Amino acid sequence: MRSLFDQSTEAASSAVMPLAARMRPRDLTEFVGQEHLVGEGTALRRALEEDRVPSLILFGPPGSGKSTLAALVARQTRSHFVNFSAVTSGVADVRRVVAEAAQRLSIDGRKTILFVDEIHRFNKAQQDAFLPHVENGTVTLIGATTENPFFSLNTPLLSRARLYRFEALTTEQVRHVLDRALADPEFGLGGQRFRVDAAALEHLADTANGDCRMALNALDVAAQAARLDGSGERVVDLAAAEEAVQRRSLSYDRDGDNHHDVISAYIKSMRGSDPDAAVYWLARMLEAGEDPRFVARRLVIQAAEDVGNADPQALVLATAAAHAVEYVGMPEAQIPLAQATVYLATAPKSNSAYVAIDRARQDVRERPPAPVPPALRSAAYPGAAQFGHGEGYKYPHDYPAHIVQQEYLPPGAKSQPYYEPSGLGFEAEIQRRMEKLRKVLAAEGRAEEEAQPAGAA
Repeated sequence: MRSLFDQSTEAASSAVMPLAARMRPRDLTEFVGQEHLVGEGTALRRALEEDRVPSLILFGPPGSGKSTLAALVARQTRSHFVNFSAVTSGVADVRRVVAEAAQRLSIDGRKTILFVDEIHRFNKAQQDAFLPHVENGTVTLIGATTENPFFSLNTPLLSRARLYRFEALTTEQVRHVLDRALADPEFGLGGQRFRVDAAALEHLADTANGDCRMALNALDVAAQAARLDGSGERVVDLAAAEEAVQRRSLSYDRDGDNHHDVISAYIKSMRGSDPDAAVYWLARMLEAGEDPRFVARRLVIQAAEDVGNADPQALVLATAAAHAVEYVGMPEAQIPLAQATVYLATAPKSNSAYVAIDRARQDVRERPPAPVPPALRSAAYPGAAQFGHGEGYKYPHDYPAHIVQQEYLPPGAKSQPYYEPSGLGFEAEIQRRMEKLRKVLAAEGRAEEEAQPAGAA
């Protein structure tokens, strides 16, 4: 039975297939990206070349090469390869495949590799049905998923397979794949007479957002819509590329000045408490194909740097948005990103924590390194007491207000107060707490002075 992994070597029969399917790498030398997994000398590459593939879970964004790697396994393995659907198959189908694999192994000693694309779509019962057969070696499981397997797969199944994380292809890597498709006269578009403008090719590579399949299929559509120019030559121009991907070209370079300008405008809009402007710049970045994980990282930084303790919930929400980006991916990830953006833009602002660490680091850099005061040193190991470690330490919980006057900094280490709350938002409460602590310590100090006998130094 033929499957998507049975690539024909005849260009005539492959011509009816989508360009992305025709251009699947035929060996590891044609595989683009994921050098950390299948580069020369890696353990996984050696396992593939020596046909001793273990059970694998391949996790990563669409078009990053997960099913392509499984296709390469299918081409070169001596095992029987089964392509299994996680969408249309049930537990009965799992049992049938396992029974056939066991029979195959007992009759001629031939192993079975079972590839399950979108394995996260399996429910708990289907996943559990695999467990004993993966463990005893009846089948070798290769599962591919775009969702975080720690949330979508059962822990017992994960423990029986090796997890490999795929990264989205870079724009340069996608461009390399497109160039190869344009040059390949047998499986690609090399035999067709047309020209692709550089701007069009850049647009196709950039808007793919690391999805090689999307880029190739868009190129195929654009090639079919190539227009005649003034000289009668068929040309894929920027307009054709925009039409193919249904996205207008935006002036945005992920590695250039425009990238830095737009992210700067985004950050400053949130800092300036303008949610509309912040969401606009967010949309500009996402529409231009910016990596949503980059945006999520900036949100986490922004929450701590510009909102800080004026609203501690901001960091919680920003971190949750970053997690959601990894969990759901685009395009849905734009929703939690927008939610966090609006929250940060409208939250009370304070950079007091940012200023505090900056002042402390300046003192650490500019002042001599002071030893830890003996009372604060660890006394948790045998022999520490004889060095005086922990001697004189006052345990705060032994005192009525669970606070006691004692010095926690070495002499001369501090040049100025580090943390000074702004008094805005929740920092008003922090300010009240700090003032209360100072009053308690001051009262405690007066009580100690009054308790000292007359004439005591």
